[in-house]
Amino acid sequence: MTIRERFQVLDRLEVGPPVIEPQRLTVPYTVTRAGTVETIELAFRWEEAVFDLDETGTANLAAMIGAQVALNYGLFCKEIVFLGEFDDVDRRFLTDMARNTAREIYVKKLCEPNPFLVGGFADFPPERLEDFLLARLVFPNPAEAIVPRSWRRWPAEAARHLVLSSGGKDSLLTFGLLRELGREVHPVYVNESGRHWYTALNAYRWFDSRFPETARVWTNSDRVFTWMLRQLPFIREDFASIRSDAYPIRLWTVAVFLFAAIPLAKKRGCARIVIGDEYDTTERRSFREIPHYNGLFDQSRYFDGTMSRYYRRKGWRASQFSILRPLSELLIQKVLAQRYPDLQIHQVSCHATHLEDDERVHPCGRCEKCRRVVGMLVATGGDPTQCGYTPEQVEACLAALATQTLHQEAEGAQHLMWLLAQQGRVEGLPAGAARERPEVLQLRFDPERSPIDAIPSDLRKPLFEILLEHAGGAVRRAGRHWQAWDPLRDPSLLRPFAFESPQAAGGPGAASETAPDARRDYALALMTWPEARARFRETDLAMLPVGAIEQQHGPHLPLDVDAWDAEYLARRVAEGCSLPRPLVLPLIPYGVSHHHDDFAGTISVTPETLSRLVYEVGMSVARHGITKLVIINGHGGNLPTLQFAAQLISRDARIFTCVDTGETSDAEIAKLIEASNDAHAGETETSTTLATRPELVQMDKAKRAVPRFSSRYLDFSSAESVNWYAQTAKISSSGVLGDPTLATREKGEEIWRLMIEHLVAFVERLKGMSLDEIYGRRY
Repeated sequence: MTIRERFQVLDRLEVGPPVIEPQRLTVPYTVTRAGTVETIELAFRWEEAVFDLDETGTANLAAMIGAQVALNYGLFCKEIVFLGEFDDVDRRFLTDMARNTAREIYVKKLCEPNPFLVGGFADFPPERLEDFLLARLVFPNPAEAIVPRSWRRWPAEAARHLVLSSGGKDSLLTFGLLRELGREVHPVYVNESGRHWYTALNAYRWFDSRFPETARVWTNSDRVFTWMLRQLPFIREDFASIRSDAYPIRLWTVAVFLFAAIPLAKKRGCARIVIGDEYDTTERRSFREIPHYNGLFDQSRYFDGTMSRYYRRKGWRASQFSILRPLSELLIQKVLAQRYPDLQIHQVSCHATHLEDDERVHPCGRCEKCRRVVGMLVATGGDPTQCGYTPEQVEACLAALATQTLHQEAEGAQHLMWLLAQQGRVEGLPAGAARERPEVLQLRFDPERSPIDAIPSDLRKPLFEILLEHAGGAVRRAGRHWQAWDPLRDPSLLRPFAFESPQAAGGPGAASETAPDARRDYALALMTWPEARARFRETDLAMLPVGAIEQQHGPHLPLDVDAWDAEYLARRVAEGCSLPRPLVLPLIPYGVSHHHDDFAGTISVTPETLSRLVYEVGMSVARHGITKLVIINGHGGNLPTLQFAAQLISRDARIFTCVDTGETSDAEIAKLIEASNDAHAGETETSTTLATRPELVQMDKAKRAVPRFSSRYLDFSSAESVNWYAQTAKISSSGVLGDPTLATREKGEEIWRLMIEHLVAFVERLKGMSLDEIYGRRY
């Protein structure tokens, strides 16, 4: 029997449509199998209102929250139908994650020994397929029909951190570290309806009584997972009675909790979503030439990158990471017990817990997780009785360690046994079980598992200073060996974080400059030719800023506004994109400005000259491998010329070329502007210059000059106006068209935010698309 014949047992899984209330979400899951139809409701409930039913995007987010459970069943269904609002970014994400999860489940749950499988299904020769996603994913609602009419940005701040929390040591330590670093921390607990919630109950009660930022989300996802098991004939009917530290089938679980926390991150303005994953959760393996992530993809660094890219492509100002990547499980336990004992007493890692008369949850003291926790605490000088173990349980766990295996990285288990053996706490260990591995209690920086730039740059130095007080130093991977290393003195400490701009952690930062070394990551002009060659291999998207220099901007603004603004916008967009960042080509400073010829200082080129220059630049970068060129135009007079050049580039180089003169953000910016006919050197441009170069603005010379026209068809502010052209001096003697006296720095910072974030969202989407996908040939 083939994989399809053996395991594709469900005709159809239908998900949705979601039913949304301000504090509640329900999503029907309907299975069709051999002519029978059964339904269960997946439910989520928040303790506060998180959904605005009138807000654009609410239905989209709700649909994505409800869809995550279904990604575990792409190997077992003929089709999975997602009813709800899913845009192109969502569909790509769901398809990629369903495909990845199907491969992981095939290797880890079907090919490897699994006590939950019925005998006949557990005995088969493994196959290698190009794609283990056997289900056809169906999205009945057209993606273009749900594109928001009004774009709403996520008003998040990098100083606010949402920590996906539980009673485990990882999230407790993450909270303690971030709080000690002075960050605003929002611990969010996801409460499954079953006994698994007991692991978090002690911690949640304590946090909820002390920290007002604490939140809880209730979900019955565990019941839905159990219900789905009953639909699969290859799962033993008595699966609930089998004691195991692993789930029978599912491997896409963390994302269920993570998406449930996103509405809280959005509402509270948390730009950073932090999960507590350590060094050994990022793995790449191969099983009979089938590459996989050892069942840990949703706890790996690759998952953090996938989610951060998804947030960016959605236009959300958010990133995801773990601050514990350089730490082993053993080092995490040591730091938590030594530095934050008030948090460690609430640690519960056992999944066979029970409530006692004191209303606290207590561990069983017999399972593998209990043996591991007790062993790690004793080995590093901690006291297991502080978090609920009795002295008898401690001794029983230590005795069992000599004969029973641990679900721990090999190096960590060996060093743990070595430490315990040195203390005389374990005896009769088999050969090779105990071995000194000093790197396990050091900060380990590995280019794949735990690179230094996987943590935002503003956190690194103070974080590592704290951790080095408890670790035995730091090491860096050099081939197959570890070398002693000082992360606090290495230049990589300042390397940019892939998913935030360099100014992200410092507040608005619209006026701040980026150091030349940081700009070398994206600014083509600052690269050597070998660096440029390498970057052209990494990215196929470039931005070309085009402006107009020495073109009048009234008596109060400098002549270079349009050129400076175009280049500044391109740089900030590049900084706001994830790695690999798009390239920023050198600025073309001169533009078509004949309509300003009556004002001294105007230097203009003809449309023929500008279009030819832009065309040749576009053709040249296309030869280097650029397939997507975004022209960022800082001067309205250039627009017809640039559109003409873009058409020629697209025709001759066969690449995607577009021109943005603010179209991606104009609708939002218009809501901020008070005066009508704000066309030139008025409220908008004066505000944006105040936000970036206030020393060049002479507000004492700013005068109101709002033009009035004889027809609404000529009025710049009218939706019905035609494009028409005139010498500026005929309309305004000062060159101003608008009211610069209404300009403020705060207004300019908000305008910059809108322009940058809209273009970042657009560029991030382009980065992940092929030309065929851009042109609509995808599904």
